[in-house]
Amino acid sequence: MDFTLQPHATIPKCDGPVMVCILDGWGDNENKDEYNAVHSAKTPTMDALAAVSNRWRTVKAHGTAVGLPSDADMGNSEVGHNALGSGQVVDQGARLVDIALETGAMWKGDGWKLISKAFESNTTHFIGLLSDGGVHSRTDQLFGCIKGAVKTGAKKIRVHILTDGRDVPDGSSKKYVASLEKCLEECRAEGCDALIASGGGRMQVTMDRYEVGIG
Repeated sequence: MDFTLQPHATIPKCDGPVMVCILDGWGDNENKDEYNAVHSAKTPTMDALAAVSNRWRTVKAHGTAVGLPSDADMGNSEVGHNALGSGQVVDQGARLVDIALETGAMWKGDGWKLISKAFESNTTHFIGLLSDGGVHSRTDQLFGCIKGAVKTGAKKIRVHILTDGRDVPDGSSKKYVASLEKCLEECRAEGCDALIASGGGRMQVTMDRYEVGIG
């Protein structure tokens, strides 16, 4: 297979060097109003570049175009790191987990087989961000793993939750805890001792990489 980059069909080769600039947070939105920061800002350089015929292109940086589960999922820095320069759609981590849960491959992996040996006589612990923000967590994936553990022999489960408030609205943790409690209730109905064991805000417990102290 020849991986040589071929000349573009319409854009001629430039005489000088080419610079690739990654603008974090920049986006082109069809809603051109006062709530669109990029549209409202003074951007003479970008405006000049866009004014050149056949030199302006936009690409999708979110959703299925960059390997995320749905077009409702926003892109982020990690997604960009994985997608840039790949030349193809690469399934991101969230999509890979979805596939593993949908196909049952999760329960057939070496890692799951290893821990499942201890299910019968030990406590199975889950810790993670409890929200459906999609950037760093998805509740349906957590619930899928918990239910999968029950089906593959877990007798006692304890969940340690990190409430969000950054990827989802502040104060929304109550509804996510309620959803988790419903999931655990279903597990208890199947004979598994499943409970929430501990919890705390993401930025106070383990995810404050900026040291800003948000609870």
